[in-house]
Formats: sequence, C-alpha cells, structure tokens
Amino acid sequence: MKLTKQISALLLAVVLFAAFNVSMYQLLTRRLSNNFSDVTQAQMVDVGRYLPHTDGSDLPKIDTSLKLTGDLPVLDGAAALVPVYAAVIDTLYPEGCVTYQGGEFSDDNYYGENFAEDSVMQYKNTVRGYQAIVDGTTDILFCAAPSEQQKQYAHDQGVELQYVPIGLEGFVFFVNENNPVDNLTVEQIRKIYTGEYQNWSQVGGVNRIINPVSRLKGSGSQTTFEAFMGDDEIGRKSPLAITGASIGFSFRYYMDGMVENEAVKMLSLNGVYPSAENISSRRYPVVAQFYAIYRADNTNSNIPLLLDWLLSEEGQRLIEKTGYVRIQ
Repeated sequence: MKLTKQISALLLAVVLFAAFNVSMYQLLTRRLSNNFSDVTQAQMVDVGRYLPHTDGSDLPKIDTSLKLTGDLPVLDGAAALVPVYAAVIDTLYPEGCVTYQGGEFSDDNYYGENFAEDSVMQYKNTVRGYQAIVDGTTDILFCAAPSEQQKQYAHDQGVELQYVPIGLEGFVFFVNENNPVDNLTVEQIRKIYTGEYQNWSQVGGVNRIINPVSRLKGSGSQTTFEAFMGDDEIGRKSPLAITGASIGFSFRYYMDGMVENEAVKMLSLNGVYPSAENISSRRYPVVAQFYAIYRADNTNSNIPLLLDWLLSEEGQRLIEKTGYVRIQ
C-alpha cells in the first residue's frame, strides 16, 4: 500500500511538471517564436554563404569592364548589405584578398564572423561599422543612414563622411504567419509603437495583446524606424506584451532573401505590398536609400573608381542581382 502511494505521488508529480511545461510553452515560448531581437537577427546572417571567389557562394555573377588593382579599399557594412559589398569584391577584386576565419558567437566576437586583419572584406555590422569608418580601419562602409549618435561621433573626431546613395530598399514590418492581419496603415503602426493601440483587435485582428519589438540602438533598422516614427514618441510596452503576438521591423531583402524564415510574413502598408516593383516605383510608402560611405580625407584612388562603377549600368545591375533595387 505504501509503495503504491509513493508511485502514485511520483506519477502525479510527473504529470504536474509536464502540464506546467506545456502551459509555459503555450503561454510564452510558442507566442514568442517570432520575436527577433537585435542579437538573434544579427546571428542569422551566415556570412559564409557570401564569400567572394568561393565555389558555391550565393553571390551573383556579372561581366564587368573594371578590375581593381593596387591599394584595394577595405569594405565593411551592415548585415543586410553583406551580399552587396561581398558581390562587389567578387566582381572587381582579385582572388586571394579575402581571408575568412569564421568563429563562434560570443561576447568577444558578437557576430561570430571573423576576417583576418589584412582581409579587404570585414563584417562589423552597423554599430561597429560606423565606428570603423570614422576611425579609418574601413575604407567604404555599406549601410543605411546613420543615427544622430553616429553622426556626432564623426563630428567629435573631426571626421567628415561622404554618403553616396547606391540603392533602394523597402523598410518592412512583419508578424507571425498565423496572424490574420495582412495589411496596416502607416498611422496604425505608429499608434502601435506609441502605445495607443495595444490589442490586435484595434487594427482588425484577434483579441490579443500586441508585442511591438524594437532593435538595437544605432542599428540601421532601428535608426530607420526612428525616422519613420518622426515626432511620435515611442511608448512603453505593456508589462503583459511579452505574452502577446509580436510585430517587428527590418529591411525587405534581409527578411525575404537572407533570413528566409517561413514562420513570419511581411505586411502590406497602406494596401501596398513591399515587392521590388513597388519599391522601385515608390508606391510602397516606406522606401529607404542605402549608401556607400567613406571619409572625405581618404586619398585611396580606387575609391572614386569603385563608387563611379557602383552608379554605372554594370554596378546597378549588380545591385539588382543581389536582390536590392537600383537607385537610378
């Protein structure tokens, strides 16, 4: 009898433990599966897929009239633009100028993508990339527009940066694939992030709390988002938002062509889907330029050659073939 009671108590404990874990999965884990933080999004970029002069890379190929020699500019950039500047190196630079060492994700190596110091391709992403271009360890940075803090850092160091627009990209908002909402207006999204709308039922969805997810301060997408919000102040999330259904933001090709997560979907804005055609025609309401950025005092003679080529027909065709939208 005593043994039977002990077995029954043990089985009850197992059942209660399993029920607790299932309930926590349903309440939190499953609902948060579409929450992409700044860290997880940065780690999703497998730079190994975009290595120049490597068989099987995902880089496009085009014929070109220009080949660079001599003092080769060091290129760096945002995660979303790795395919662009890697394709530039693959097209214009000689073989053997890129040394990739890979690496594990860690506090010391935040993005887990190492290149040798003498490699012409680097990957520091936006925040560290802006510091590198100002400090002079990078020659050309491929990025979205800088934040006020990044512009101030350049000013404080007495550095003038030149910004050359080379392509267009749609700034997109995304939700879990099971969210019935497919379209929001620009005004509705602003009201979600100010905190005026806190439930999906207020924008045509189900009765569920909205969890508006932001990005790392100084990242390209966060800076673009702050410009999108304009004078509207970003509000504090409800303490219960973590149990709700998320909405996040990024750039179109980063979501659709690089991350390729089938569990999320991009929203139409004002009834217009963020396709390449709608971005090129500016029908999509939130279109951002991306830039090739360099120091005004950089005397490397290959920099103007490279920038002129990027704005040529060949260069713009490469921009298109990497998945982005030409600026001309």
